[in-house]
Amino acid sequence: MEDLKLKINPEVEAVFNRYPDSVRNQMLALRDLVLETAKNIESISQLEETLKWGEPSYLTKIGSTIRMDWKAKSPNQYALYFKCTSRLVETFKTVFKDTFEFEGKRAIVFKLDSKIPAEELTYCIKAALTYHKVKHLPTLGI
Repeated sequence: MEDLKLKINPEVEAVFNRYPDSVRNQMLALRDLVLETAKNIESISQLEETLKWGEPSYLTKIGSTIRMDWKAKSPNQYALYFKCTSRLVETFKTVFKDTFEFEGKRAIVFKLDSKIPAEELTYCIKAALTYHKVKHLPTLGI
């Protein structure tokens, strides 16, 4: 959808700028994938980019919050986080069990030196951004 209104908190850019050079491009690529996915969902007219717990986060009126971050304590990986009380990660594990590495019920974890499976991840992002519309479906519409 071309008409997506993006509400941006300027502090988010500062967080991206603070990431080490070794991870910044991967984090920005993950951000781009979230933004592109949202643009292609007809039922989303606005996406808010803000900070939750100091991490870049993405919210829609019909979805569940998506967060992303890299942490110095695990320097060779970064992650996309989902609300742990949702069925999102549980469903992703069922549908994409051999595609992603997961952290409990809350995250998909990526290695810095690995390529993101963008097509499959797009389905996960779409399910999160539209969660309140698809949570009644067996595999969240994936």
